[in-house]
Amino acid sequence: MASKIVFKLFRPSVVTQLVSPRSGSKSLGKTVALGTRTRPFSSDPPEKVSRFPVPYRKDLPYDIVELMEEMETKGGFLPNVFKVLSHRPAEFRAFFAYYNELMNKETGRLTKADRELIVVATSIHNKCLYCVVSHSALHRIYSKNPTLSDQVIINYQNAALLPRERAMLDFAMAVCRCDTITEQHFQSLEEVGFDREDAWDIAAITAFFAMSNRLAHLTDMRPNLEFYNMGRVPRNKSVDKAGEEGK
Repeated sequence: MASKIVFKLFRPSVVTQLVSPRSGSKSLGKTVALGTRTRPFSSDPPEKVSRFPVPYRKDLPYDIVELMEEMETKGGFLPNVFKVLSHRPAEFRAFFAYYNELMNKETGRLTKADRELIVVATSIHNKCLYCVVSHSALHRIYSKNPTLSDQVIINYQNAALLPRERAMLDFAMAVCRCDTITEQHFQSLEEVGFDREDAWDIAAITAFFAMSNRLAHLTDMRPNLEFYNMGRVPRNKSVDKAGEEGK
């Protein structure tokens, strides 16, 4: 059965249903546009992004190719994690299915910015360049705060965090370090408005990205250069509008 996944990696505004016409292929379900810029999908890996082989487009299952094309067309570039994980298509699908459940769910008290901040703080501890750079970019976009993720990268304990953010990251780091989790950890979250289900979400994001961090280490996954500047300067909406009208 085809898994129904909604990808909202950048700007969750346009939903496209992916349907695989090839028999036996597993559709990744739905995807969401990354942005408005377009450029052709590159069928050949243009640069070394992994120490493992990155498949050519012609060798990949149809549903994965279609997702990559959607991501690059709408966002202007294809995040390298898609290229690297396509080395194992079945694991690619499983990875992004769980990613979606953790990062794009509509329930609980964690905002999208909260989720990204958890990834940044714990990926720093795990020394993962790819996740720190890419998820800092996503945090800047979702939070519209161009400086907080940089502060967290240096030392989250000295960052200008709200009390709820600090309690959230304290809990995430306890899980990340494999500290013994006690009732006091849960109470600290409850004091700032989180409940036990939110604690599960924080822990699950931390655990999932601990795996992701280690896969990035294994593959020597490198962040796209585009991530470094994303969300640092507010978009000029008047320019964007003028550009759209001129098309």
